[in-house]
Amino acid sequence: MTVAGVGEFGLIDRVTARLTHGQSCLLGPGDDAAVVAAPDRRVVASTDVLVEGRHFRRDWSGAVDVGHRAAAANLADIAAMGATPTALLVALCMPADLDTAWAEGLADGLGAEAALVGASVVGGDMSASPTLTIAVTALGDLDGRAPVVRSGARPGDVVALAGRTGWAAAGLTVLSRGFRTPRLLVEAYRRPEVPYAAGPHAARLGATAMIDVSDGLLADLGHVARASGVGIDLHRDAFEVPRQMRDAAQALGVDPYSWILAGGDDHALAATFPRSVALPAEWRPIGRVVEGDGVTVDGAGYDGPAGWDHFR
Repeated sequence: MTVAGVGEFGLIDRVTARLTHGQSCLLGPGDDAAVVAAPDRRVVASTDVLVEGRHFRRDWSGAVDVGHRAAAANLADIAAMGATPTALLVALCMPADLDTAWAEGLADGLGAEAALVGASVVGGDMSASPTLTIAVTALGDLDGRAPVVRSGARPGDVVALAGRTGWAAAGLTVLSRGFRTPRLLVEAYRRPEVPYAAGPHAARLGATAMIDVSDGLLADLGHVARASGVGIDLHRDAFEVPRQMRDAAQALGVDPYSWILAGGDDHALAATFPRSVALPAEWRPIGRVVEGDGVTVDGAGYDGPAGWDHFR
């Protein structure tokens, strides 16, 4: 059955029947708009778009995988502000001959990833389009805290990382070379493992700046450095190269640090903290904030691409 065969409203019924709702959802799909609780009286909002052929390929990832990735890309942005995600709104533009099972699988992935943080898919829109496109807007609640922005880093702060980097980029390279193993790397590309709870925890610890690492660690920390008017120096020896990544890099002729430092899509969280903060295990020190500008590695500029650019 194609989406054209079932029709817009038939597809909406099929998709919404698969979704469950968390406590923040006061009124879900079915009306002109949803109603989401905002106990803090402020709403954190972020939007991200995934375009087939640019951000995902259906021969590389199943519909459920794409749903997880689409949700994670937005939920991670909310966590990076120090907030708790509450809801997702999803706009789906698709070819008329798309199988309804694919759209249903996408909904399953979106709902499952949102459920990891107690959030819900509360509504959205659908339209016909020659290019399969998924646009997601995430909402979140600050629980009474100030948002952790990019402009608060100060010289002397510790730079720390929650989560992993390089795994998704390694998986993408493996897939682009026509392979399907190592499976750990391929699965990391298909479904990121995001340390959502580390974002609000960092806010409670007194993080001075924070960002979701979606386009590459060097590139994203560059945004923090620029917004804060500081330099950031990373320590190369803070990054261990896992065995699977090391073996894949050797087989493919790639420097594994290009994945770790410049690869995106893992959605780790990078933050800066005052030196007085005792970092918990989920946050690993990887460098320091210094006087100056830009991002360096062991005091020197990085010789290679810093990360993903959507227009290059």
